[in-house]
Amino acid sequence: MSGILNGRVRPCSMRLAMVAACLWIGVAHAGLFDDDEARKAILDLRQRIDASRQSSDSGLQRLQDSQNDLVRRNTEENTQLRRSLVDLQNQIEALRSDVARLNGQNEQAGRDLMELQRRQKDLAQGQQELVRGVDERVSKFEPGKVTVDGREFLAQPAERTAFDAALASFRSGDFAAAQSAFLSLLSRYPKTGYGPSSLFWLGNAQYATRDYKEAITNFRILLSAAPDHPKAPEALLSIANCQIELKDVRGARKSLEELAKNYPQSEAAQAGKERLARLR
Repeated sequence: MSGILNGRVRPCSMRLAMVAACLWIGVAHAGLFDDDEARKAILDLRQRIDASRQSSDSGLQRLQDSQNDLVRRNTEENTQLRRSLVDLQNQIEALRSDVARLNGQNEQAGRDLMELQRRQKDLAQGQQELVRGVDERVSKFEPGKVTVDGREFLAQPAERTAFDAALASFRSGDFAAAQSAFLSLLSRYPKTGYGPSSLFWLGNAQYATRDYKEAITNFRILLSAAPDHPKAPEALLSIANCQIELKDVRGARKSLEELAKNYPQSEAAQAGKERLARLR
């Protein structure tokens, strides 16, 4: 066994050196003892040396065992630490994978949400367009409010179209077409709110074509059906004009007097007074 351990002289070597020194001292004084005593001394010295060696070897073994146990524990602890570090690293990698997966899911969820919002917007716009389309189609068939000659009433879209077309014919000077259009309107819609106005313009179209009797008839129907209509005073003045054309001066005078009596504040009544004065 080497005399140096970890840079130091082992205790066993030192003890052997001490024992050898003692042995040398004993030999030097051997002459002072007799042979038996010398042998006893040598045996005793040997026993002490053997005991010391055994003690040293035992301590050295215990120290070696202690060092081996320390190395073993350190090795086990290092192994456990490495395992713990590996497990920790694996957990970190797993967490990173989970975070990356969650980030991917969040991004996809964001894209899905944007797509859903876009679809909802498109759907809402489509519904609005559908509602507008339905409203437009329904409006073509449902009655709507109209105002003609200061009177407001409900009218079917077809009624409005027919009246506008007939009035356009009258204003363009096509009085024959206007008569046919107004007569068709009154025939198809006998209760139409356009009735009084249609009768008025029909009578004027007939006056323009010199059909005075028919004109008087339709003006009278207007006055009978709607005496408070804004066109009523003009209708009564037109009757007088037709009677003048028919040389019915007496009838014309009577119609003008009726106009002044029933509608004294109207512009037609003022014109009727002038005409009545000329008839006298």
